[in-house]
Amino acid sequence: MSLFVDTSVWSLALRRDIPPGDPQVVALKRALTDGQPILVTGLVLQELLQGFVGPKSRALILEHLSSVPLVVADRDDHVQAAELRNACCRAGTQVGTIDALIAHICIRHTLTLLSTDKNFERIANHTALRVWRP
Repeated sequence: MSLFVDTSVWSLALRRDIPPGDPQVVALKRALTDGQPILVTGLVLQELLQGFVGPKSRALILEHLSSVPLVVADRDDHVQAAELRNACCRAGTQVGTIDALIAHICIRHTLTLLSTDKNFERIANHTALRVWRP
């Protein structure tokens, strides 16, 4: 199983005051230790760099994510993400632009999404998105 690790999980994993035993962080660490394929997009990297302040934090993020492959969205990914968002909205589930793109990328590449964001659970109710569960 290949994992797409969302910003929410990386953010928790990179904090110094991480709650012990957080299931998503434990799953990330296990995947890293086991050599399980892990992917992100440039948006996740950008969100992390924007969320942590200072040169030490920047260096830590870049170091930790330097070996994590980036999935690059193409034109069709953006078109399909818009369709996914619109379909979810018609079903009564509001979806942000970035979340729609992440969900579509996971579906397209058959990736399991590792996230603490409950919005993805709602998206999964209306799409083929696979969300990791403890």
